[in-house]
Amino acid sequence: MNNLSIGGLLRRPEAGALLGLVAVLVFFIVFGSTSFLKPAGTASWLNVAANLGIVAIPVGLLMIAGELDISIGATIPAAALTVAIISGHYDMPIWLGIAGALGLGLVIGLINSIIVVRTAVPSLIVTLGTLFAVQGLALGFSVLLTGTTSVALSPAESGPLAKALFGEFIGGSFQVIIFWWLAFAALYIFYIHFSPFGNWIFAMGGDKVSARNAGIPTRRLTVVLFVLSSTSAAFVGVCQAILFNVAQVSAGMTFIFNSIISVVVGGVLLTGGFGSVVGIFFGTITFAIVNQGIYFTTFDRNWSSLIIGIMLLLAVLMNNTFRNMALSYRPKKK
Repeated sequence: MNNLSIGGLLRRPEAGALLGLVAVLVFFIVFGSTSFLKPAGTASWLNVAANLGIVAIPVGLLMIAGELDISIGATIPAAALTVAIISGHYDMPIWLGIAGALGLGLVIGLINSIIVVRTAVPSLIVTLGTLFAVQGLALGFSVLLTGTTSVALSPAESGPLAKALFGEFIGGSFQVIIFWWLAFAALYIFYIHFSPFGNWIFAMGGDKVSARNAGIPTRRLTVVLFVLSSTSAAFVGVCQAILFNVAQVSAGMTFIFNSIISVVVGGVLLTGGFGSVVGIFFGTITFAIVNQGIYFTTFDRNWSSLIIGIMLLLAVLMNNTFRNMALSYRPKKK
């Protein structure tokens, strides 16, 4: 019954993220134009949220487990280039290109996880090395195989089915990846909050040694989480290549900081052990609204970075307040 009370709800990990989202939304409704809530305006931030959200949730789960993956910044363009080179440059079936791109993501995740679980090197350092290694390989192979760092993938080469599933605009504005994001989020919510799998992740973030001693397969779980992170990044790269009909080496680096910001705004502790998928979902939408909403206001664009920074900081502070309430709460003795 306590969990259904207002106090119980406010102590949940996603409470601050939801209130931050509402505050940001109200701000742009008041100071922005009416077009912010029209289909085209809504699509502008939903599209950003969907592409970012597919990566942010597994990155957030890694952070809850006490790990971090920044190699996603190179995995996204590398996967996009893989599908573009295989199916665009060499004119092979699009499904082979997609399989190759997702396979690349799988390999990157396995490399990251194996190094992390078999050495004492922090995951930040491991994935930083992977970030530069994958970026260099993508650049080198792209120039070697195609002679350029930008590889085209025409709609004809993608095929109508792949285009409809991964790179189509619904209603002329909404990217089809939005539906993938919602589906993945629903699956994550089920497995993280309604199955033992989620309890294991939180236990790892709280104390990995104790979790291992309690019989939780921490090494196997670490591998699964890193593979989820890298293959999710690869999936986004595939969708972007098919949507925009081109893949570039330089794309993807902004996903590193944007995903971490979304996760933190969503209520996940940088030290691990606390957070929720729903909170990350809200945090991603909050970041996307702040990122795109500034263009619907009359504010001078030269101040946009300052406004975005202040609003995100306020959202994090609000979220931190509710998180401290949750961590410091002690039920009254009867």
